[in-house]
Amino acid sequence: MAGSLRVLLVGGPMYDPLYARLSEFEEREGVRVEAVVAPTHPELNEKIEEEFSSGAARYDLISTHAKYAPSHGGWLTPLDDDLGGDELSPFAPRTLELARIDGALYGVPRNLDVKLLLYRTDLVENPPVTWEGLLDTAARIRDEGKAPHGFAFPGKESGLFGHFFELHAMAGGTMFAEGGPPVPSLDDEAGLWALSTLQRLYEKAAPPETPDWHYDEVAACFRESRAAMSTDWPGGFYTYEADDSAVRGSYGFALYPEGPAGRSVYSGSHTFAIPTTVRDRPAAVELLRFLTSRESQTLEARLGTLPARTDSLEDVRAEAEPGSLAGERWGLLAEESRAALVPPKHEHYPAVEDVIWQGVREALLGKDAREALRDTQAAARRAAGGGS
Repeated sequence: MAGSLRVLLVGGPMYDPLYARLSEFEEREGVRVEAVVAPTHPELNEKIEEEFSSGAARYDLISTHAKYAPSHGGWLTPLDDDLGGDELSPFAPRTLELARIDGALYGVPRNLDVKLLLYRTDLVENPPVTWEGLLDTAARIRDEGKAPHGFAFPGKESGLFGHFFELHAMAGGTMFAEGGPPVPSLDDEAGLWALSTLQRLYEKAAPPETPDWHYDEVAACFRESRAAMSTDWPGGFYTYEADDSAVRGSYGFALYPEGPAGRSVYSGSHTFAIPTTVRDRPAAVELLRFLTSRESQTLEARLGTLPARTDSLEDVRAEAEPGSLAGERWGLLAEESRAALVPPKHEHYPAVEDVIWQGVREALLGKDAREALRDTQAAARRAAGGGS
């Protein structure tokens, strides 16, 4: 092969299947692709920070995320001169806006993530429509011994932050103001309701291992029929339908439960970007096109992902059998997308998110809720200004 590309990609069940297509790109373009895959997104972020800040990075393309890209801004290159308007027109406008920083395009969107509620149809006749109802149902199922756990949720990192962020909004709170640094307001009544809800869910319905779990562990818990309810991103759908899934044929999807002020769903968009360390930009742009092509996004959508491309979404919706679980799921995702709650784009946002999830986790482990809110808000505001 004439040349080579080195790429850094996010890994996990929701992302790995796409990378099987890299061999097709290699054969077509005559370019060898060396893929470094970080097992989780937190590990990806750590690798980007460590290698780019130290000068050790040697990548031609990387995975990133719309909410984290501004903190990587000095290491990413704009793409507006590489991709024409006709190439970008199939992408949903919302996903393209998420991928822009100060008006410039710094990534090509892979998906739009919004979560749905998953529930065991053999244990939950009518999925709960409120979080209070979910707590009651989940606690009763566990107390009656119908399932080891009533509800599973992430207890650390972005997964825990996301649950607190959306619950805060569903209680009427506004955590981040428009524009400027992400200075959070969370030590309020909405924050108390959100944090108390998570504390009660952990105490009455969730696995004791929750504070050590990220998304993949939660998904495995539900897939192994150890929890009656959970939430998950769209890309994990195929794992619930796999032959080794213990819930295959006995689970369903529902809209997210509402809080006192309605429904909000933590959301975002994964992207592919070209860093400043790129050696062969034309080849890297071709790989970027390939990974975000109609064929690539349709492949991911067939596994469950809500694609950023509208043509790929049309492809899979047309393939879904009327009345099927897949068809129902696409309709729910379309409705859920209207409740998407997106974090602010700012270079200090990742540090603020880290402080908040750690503060919420301390409350799960026994810290008083009001004290946790007060301490977490103070620490997060320091982080928003670039302090520690």
